[in-house]
Amino acid sequence: QVHLVQSGGGLVQTGGSLRLSCASSESLFLLNVVKWYRQAPEKQRELVASITSRGSTTYEDSVKGRFVTTRNTVNNTVFLQMNNLEPEDTAVYYCKAEKGSWGPPMEFWGQGTQVTVSS
Repeated sequence: QVHLVQSGGGLVQTGGSLRLSCASSESLFLLNVVKWYRQAPEKQRELVASITSRGSTTYEDSVKGRFVTTRNTVNNTVFLQMNNLEPEDTAVYYCKAEKGSWGPPMEFWGQGTQVTVSS
């Protein structure tokens, strides 16, 4: 079992920045990948960014150049730095860890954190 505890988020004006944290109870080197999702009201949850056990990152097109995901492998925490925020970024943000080498990986979710961007 992997426990993920999220922190950060809050209310910010358009153009502002926020940083989300996702602290893992498991070493990041033992997780296949940590992904960031968001879910806006009445919308489906969407993948925003990811970072693999090797540190490779990917981003959804709408956040490229604005969001950066990094990690601290000493305290097993993944971060999502969000810059130049827009009202469309308003959502509940979740981190998810995937683990496993055989078959479908196990999935573990953080509790979610609200990000609100005012215009």
